[in-house]
Amino acid sequence: MDETRPLRRGWTTGTCATAAAKAAFAALVGGDFPDPVTVTLPGGQTPAFALARHDIGEDWARAGIVKDAGDDPDVTHGALIVATVRPGVPGGGVAFRAGEGVGTVTRPGLPMPPGEPAINPVPRRMIAQAIAEVCADTGASGDVDVEISIPGGETLAERTLNGRLGIVGGLSILGTTGIVVPYSCAAWIASIHRGIDVARATGRDHVAGATGSASEAAIARMHGLPDEALLDMGDFVGGTLKYLRTHPVPKVTIAGGIAKMTKLAQGFLDLHSKRGRVDLDALADVAVAEGGSDALRARIVAANTTPEAFAAAAEEGIPLGDVVAGAAWRTAADVIAGTGMALEIAVFDRDGNLAGHAPFAPVGDAAHDASGSRPRKRR
Repeated sequence: MDETRPLRRGWTTGTCATAAAKAAFAALVGGDFPDPVTVTLPGGQTPAFALARHDIGEDWARAGIVKDAGDDPDVTHGALIVATVRPGVPGGGVAFRAGEGVGTVTRPGLPMPPGEPAINPVPRRMIAQAIAEVCADTGASGDVDVEISIPGGETLAERTLNGRLGIVGGLSILGTTGIVVPYSCAAWIASIHRGIDVARATGRDHVAGATGSASEAAIARMHGLPDEALLDMGDFVGGTLKYLRTHPVPKVTIAGGIAKMTKLAQGFLDLHSKRGRVDLDALADVAVAEGGSDALRARIVAANTTPEAFAAAAEEGIPLGDVVAGAAWRTAADVIAGTGMALEIAVFDRDGNLAGHAPFAPVGDAAHDASGSRPRKRR
């Protein structure tokens, strides 16, 4: 990729499904497929799409659009989004069906209720608007069944969080603006939010956000948590906590590796490496304050990695992991202050062993009213 040019935007599955449905419906009522087909996005833009396939029968028509996600590493980039339309029940309006590779909602807490195709509200409105546009031009009835399918979508869905959210059988038809912004991370953050929604709707009293697969597996073992209680948080601690602030659950665990949790302890809420590095000088000062030697301070400052600094502290019996966990607790508690949730921080090493822990403590109006003292040095 040419790093000197702007990243190219793409189209959501919702936009592609809308284009396919509009083309198929136009052919169903008029006999001809518009190619390219133009759709109207929520923001008023009117992109046009070439058809990748089109078929028509006695009482049905089908069209397909190849999804172009632009420069975003989207799992559905290049997938064929297909709409099959048929006459619907008189007076029934637009009805939606899940075809091959499109999932069905099985748990509460998602934008659509259990039993519905995983076609989100905005794409449904876009499709209904596109159907209405054809009706305005042709005088046709808008009573139509729209089936959306994605060949191979069930396999692609294995690379998403759909299974954890209770969406079975395939992918979701998503999008709020109709446009994919490359590397915006909006889809990832949205999946965190939906995970919290599902946990709340299914009565979970404890959710755990983890920065990676190793820490997720470790915290699941530690508490015996099911998939629906686990949040694939990645680097987005701030985004997770801010959503929990307005959508609280009784107990919250933030879990991660040594380096990520040290960054949280040092005040970072976005833990990506591009957002800043661990301050080894500050970490060395913490170790000395806990009774570490001047030699330990020098070793920590010169360490190549944060785990190397932790290992050096462990040689002198300094509970650096617990101190970091306590400071991370205070950073996280500042975000959710006033909610009354019980917050826990768990720091894991690369082997999934607990390297630091701030146990559950309630978050009051002032973030420093709990877990505020440093753990005593282990003897």
